[in-house]
Amino acid sequence: MRAACRRTIVSLVLAIILGLGGTAAGFTGSVVSAASAVELYTPYLRLSAPPGESITYSIDVINHGSSTATVDLGFKAQSADWEYEMTAGGRNVSRLAVKAGESQSVSLTLHVPLEVEKGVYQFEVSASGSVLPLAVEVSEKGTFRTELETDQPNIQGHADSTFSFTATLRNRTAESQTYALSAAADPGWNVTFSSGGNNVSSLEVEPNAEKSVTINVEPPDTVKAGTYEIPIKATTNSTSAETKVEVDITGTYGISVSTADERLNANVTSGSSSKVDLVVTNSGSAELKNVNMSASSPTGWEVSFDKPTVESIKPGESARVQATIKASKEALPGDYVVSITASSAEKSADAQIRVAVKSSVLWGWIGILIILAVAGGIYYLFRKYGRR
Repeated sequence: MRAACRRTIVSLVLAIILGLGGTAAGFTGSVVSAASAVELYTPYLRLSAPPGESITYSIDVINHGSSTATVDLGFKAQSADWEYEMTAGGRNVSRLAVKAGESQSVSLTLHVPLEVEKGVYQFEVSASGSVLPLAVEVSEKGTFRTELETDQPNIQGHADSTFSFTATLRNRTAESQTYALSAAADPGWNVTFSSGGNNVSSLEVEPNAEKSVTINVEPPDTVKAGTYEIPIKATTNSTSAETKVEVDITGTYGISVSTADERLNANVTSGSSSKVDLVVTNSGSAELKNVNMSASSPTGWEVSFDKPTVESIKPGESARVQATIKASKEALPGDYVVSITASSAEKSADAQIRVAVKSSVLWGWIGILIILAVAGGIYYLFRKYGRR
């Protein structure tokens, strides 16, 4: 009997203790709920980025409580090399006031270091007891390097051309770098650099930034047809980069104009014409196509060619063209200049022909006849009336 009573008393005591424990647990749950009334939310918990890039998370700070909550924001990184910014309204923020049942947005920007191993990195954003775990997957191993690349490393053209290449200089380091630009070209080649419309010999590039560089290459006058490779360098005391550009010379263009006997003169009378045999020579190493003949002459003169256009002249060869120069009827005796020009799309040359206008022989004979007629008339009069 006593044993049964004791068991009943123990059961009652245990029930009371359990009831009190449940009540205490109930009070404890409400405290946690009050402490966790603030929630942090972002739809993207794990993002991927390469070294040197930046990632921005948009995070909502939600107040599920019944009164305005003052929220202290915190950030914890796995590695101290990572830099971050937490902003709201365009300014850095570390504490927020969020009304009951409302939310505020903050932006967390993470800067992936340039020198970093490939892998997944963990972070935590905290706000008054609420923790938001985030992860960034670095897609490749970061390096301390400089990159110099060209979009089109090979350009073809003739020797008289200026070859312009566009290159991009990237600073993949954590510091600002001033790069000295240089070219290892053969003697006689002229290589210059420009950026932003100005000629430069060095460029300053900010960390994880890039700048565009124009490389201008001028070959020497004596260059032969062929492909020429020019190394380009961008160097500092701590890092450097190199690329190569290729210039494909199709040949040199040269042209000259002269006469068949190399005498640059002609004779003509007023209103008559004279033919001049011209020789157009290709003095370059590339073929000349569609060589047009033209002339500049005094007013009233006419110049024509039996071949107004020469279709092709191979290197080292010549083409013969006959020019007909017709003087004006009003041209007075004297020396005149007629300029003959031979021009292609690449080159042109001219020759100055001195044309001497002489008096017509017909007028000379007419003068002689007049003199003879006058002399004959005098002789006749003398014979007829001289004896009287």
